[in-house]
This record gives sequence, structure tokens and C-alpha cells, in this order.
Amino acid sequence: MTTSAPPNSVDATLALLTSHGYLAERSLATVVFLALRMGRPLFLEGEAGVGKTEIAKVLASALGRKLIRLQCYEGLDVASAVYEWNSAAQMIAIRLAEAAGDTDREQLSSDIFAERYLIKRPLLQALEPDVAGPPVLLIDELDRADEAFEAYLLEILSDFQVTIPEFGTIKAPAPPIVIVTSNRTREIHDALKRRCLYHWVDYPNAERELAIVKSRVPGISAKLSQQVVAFVQALRQQDFYKSPGVAETLDWATALTELDARALTAQVVGDTLGALLKYQDDIAKMQGPALEKVLKEATSE
Repeated sequence: MTTSAPPNSVDATLALLTSHGYLAERSLATVVFLALRMGRPLFLEGEAGVGKTEIAKVLASALGRKLIRLQCYEGLDVASAVYEWNSAAQMIAIRLAEAAGDTDREQLSSDIFAERYLIKRPLLQALEPDVAGPPVLLIDELDRADEAFEAYLLEILSDFQVTIPEFGTIKAPAPPIVIVTSNRTREIHDALKRRCLYHWVDYPNAERELAIVKSRVPGISAKLSQQVVAFVQALRQQDFYKSPGVAETLDWATALTELDARALTAQVVGDTLGALLKYQDDIAKMQGPALEKVLKEATSE
């Protein structure tokens, strides 16, 4: 992996993302540039599938940095996200000390809470030095975690350090590149947002989505790619539980090319709707006349 210096302008950031297959709007490239330049965490919010997580992956690849991902979920705690002590190894050390007649409890306590017994989870790993440069830390779907864990992140996102009661404070020699994402299933507290630069990642317009499809789905015909994008754009105007994101557009376009489709028809759309819509109620809405109407809009010249 080749290490690259962070871009020195918004235009260079836009070019860097584009060269690695991420076709970003200038506003997104601007906030990415500022986050890199200012050493601030970047908080990305938006619907699922619009490319928030991909930003972290592309930055890690483009800059030649390690990607450390913390996938958030309900019940996520410090032991899973930050650190825990290797209690089995500590117990063995205690038994060996007792067998050797070592009764200095203060020394033993110091020994068993040494770094060699520390199991480092993603957040602590992200604070370690790396020869390639500070890693990219992706804290993905923070809205799925509990508010208590969100509060724990404040020290990390403001001072890039972790305090371990038995060990002390571990501080990053250089701040990692931090990307925090949220699908907004709940509001994230203002205290955390204040520590970050913020950007709402929206669905792309038709022109940019068409460029993304052509870039990421090689071999798709010009006609089919235009119809796919027009159909997805029309779907997003419907009242669905979950509208398709860019990820679903790419999945669908890929599925259609695998089926050797050259144009959209009611039959092929009906057979492949599961690549676009992930809830049965949404799929049920797109049957019969509803499907024909959207298809006609997408395929009309």
C-alpha cells in the first residue's frame, strides 16, 4: 500500500475521491478537505445506502492508511469498542506469582495491569502510531448505539485519548482521520456534533447517479443505464418505507447486466425489484398500474 499526502485543496480532494471511484459533490469534497486539514472528526448523516461508509473506505485506500471500523449496535460497550483486560492471562499470572511465593500485592497489581494484558479494541487501536500515518477510524451507524456509549466517545473525539483507570491515559501521537456516520434513526446529541464537522449526504441527482452507474458497473449499455437511473429517481418520489439508495441502484444495475437485459420491461423490473426495494410493503405498492406508470416515465424518450 502506497502512502499519499492528504490533498492540499478542495479541487485536489475532489480529484482524489474521483480517481478512486467516488463521484462526490463539491460540498462533500469541501468538508472532507476541511476535516483532513483541521484534524477534526467528520460526522456524515443521511439515508442508508447513499455512500457515507464508502467515504472512509475510499480515504483509507487513497491515502494508503489503515482502515479501522467500529460497527455500532444496540448494547455496544467499552469492552467491545475500546478495551478489556485479558482476565484469563491475568489469573494465570496471579497463580504463578502465588506459587513462587511472591506476596508483594502492590507490585503484583501493577504487573497484571501492564500493557501486555490489555486487549485493544477498534477505538484504542486507532490511537496507536502507524508507520503509514494515522489510520482512518470509521465509527459506523452511531445512531444504533446507546446514548451512554455516545457520551463515552466525547473524550476520544475531542482529545483523541482514552483513560483506563487501572493503566492511565493513552493519547494518540497524531489524530486519526475520524468518520462518524448515522442513518438518523435517532438524533445524535449536540455535544458530540460540536466536536465534528457536519455534512448531510443526500441522494445524488440523476446526472451524478448516471455517472456513478457508468463508473461502477462496467459493460452496462448507455440505454439501460439511463433507464435504470430514471426509474430509481422516480421511485424516490414515491411514498416508500425505504427508498433505494445508490448502493441499491448499483446492485440492480449489476443484476440487470447479469441477466443480459438491454432495456427495462415490466417483466424484468418485476422479477428484480428485490434488488431495489427491501420491504414487502414497498414491493407490493409497485405492482400492476403503479409499476407501469413509473416504468413509462423512466423509458420515455
